[in-house]
Amino acid sequence: MKRVHVAAAVIRDRDQRILIARRADSQHQGGLWEFPGGKLEPGEAPRAALVRELREELGIEVKAARPLIKVAHDYPDKQVLLDVWEVFEFAGEPHGAEGQPLAWVSARQLPGYEFPEANRPIVAAASLPGDYLITPDGLDNGPLLRGIQQAIAGGIKLIQLRAPNGYDPKYRDLAVDAVGLCAGKAQLMLKGPLEWLGDFPAAGWHLTAAQLRKYASKGRPFPRERWLAASCHDAEELALAEQMGVDFVTLSPVQATLTHPEAAPLGWETAAELIAGFKHPVYVLGGVGRAERERAWEIGAQGVAGIRAFWPGEVP
Repeated sequence: MKRVHVAAAVIRDRDQRILIARRADSQHQGGLWEFPGGKLEPGEAPRAALVRELREELGIEVKAARPLIKVAHDYPDKQVLLDVWEVFEFAGEPHGAEGQPLAWVSARQLPGYEFPEANRPIVAAASLPGDYLITPDGLDNGPLLRGIQQAIAGGIKLIQLRAPNGYDPKYRDLAVDAVGLCAGKAQLMLKGPLEWLGDFPAAGWHLTAAQLRKYASKGRPFPRERWLAASCHDAEELALAEQMGVDFVTLSPVQATLTHPEAAPLGWETAAELIAGFKHPVYVLGGVGRAERERAWEIGAQGVAGIRAFWPGEVP
């Protein structure tokens, strides 16, 4: 069965709302919502197809866009490759040129719409920022919490409360305060034993590689309403993350890092190959920061994750 190559767009307006369209009942996966786009013509480049399809479907001209994510998905009756771009500047007023209903929705509202299964990773990618802050080790609770406040004030939207010293009960107390600081402002990802999940319903969970190996066969530990992430370092761990049903992962180390100087870096080329075989958002980690964000986008990553790159104060 030939895989159908489709260019699709996450289109944002000035208020960061996202445009979605309802598929005609007569189409494959009819009646569901989707991100606008269409099939590539023979020999056509994905970006050229995107520009053409959005002109034909919505009557807009793409002015600025970047690759967001590629998703290969197999339905029982069809195989698709979704080549997804984020369109953040366009000319014209979008309208359903083919009669399709449109809706501008916030990222928070996206899970309330029913999409084809292949679109699930796109919903995640559209909802996640380009930067992922991991808090440093070695700080007392006061400076750590103040740093989180400053990071949020500086625009950070996704934060992992790192737990490098195992499952210390003190981490639980810190997590309670961090949840309060992030409420309504940033998505907090906690770490620790899965037995703690019920104590922090507002937080997402970031699994270690060891937890992935232990629990992957049991599947996702909580419903899709909560974010689930995992730390991955190779193709085997990415496969386990897929098996567990994660929403996104970190892939590390891409470059040499002060935090783990003993770890051999993957390099950008290997990271790109690993990302190409994985259909969920990936943050590259290890020796990267804001300066590498565009390079991360070029290899198919969601963005960059880091400690020193995003922490607003001194890192011990």
